[in-house]
Amino acid sequence: MAGQVILIVDDNANNRKLARDVLEFAGFSTVEATGGIEGVALAIEHSPDLVLMDIRMPDLNGTEALKMLREDSRTAAIPIVALTSSTMQGDEAAFLEKGFDGYLAKPISVREFPDQVRGFLKE
Repeated sequence: MAGQVILIVDDNANNRKLARDVLEFAGFSTVEATGGIEGVALAIEHSPDLVLMDIRMPDLNGTEALKMLREDSRTAAIPIVALTSSTMQGDEAAFLEKGFDGYLAKPISVREFPDQVRGFLKE
């Protein structure tokens, strides 16, 4: 786990800070993007072990960013998890169908979040 880099893509500063603080306390390194466009650029630059992707962002939504990352050979294999407040019945299945590797609902559980993230990391 030591040294594993998690890219947090979320336009909400409070959501980014909470995820960052919890993950860094658990021993992860983090990189943060304030939107989809920056998230794609940082994924290419840092080649993180996992991307936590918000869905509703003003510049480029998470599904569009996912598509761009999947189409780029440098980022195609990175696991990408939808981290979203879209929690209606069927939302999780819809995000997995769109190509996300996983789904986490906001607000995150501070206790469970590190283990949930570990579960999405490739061995």
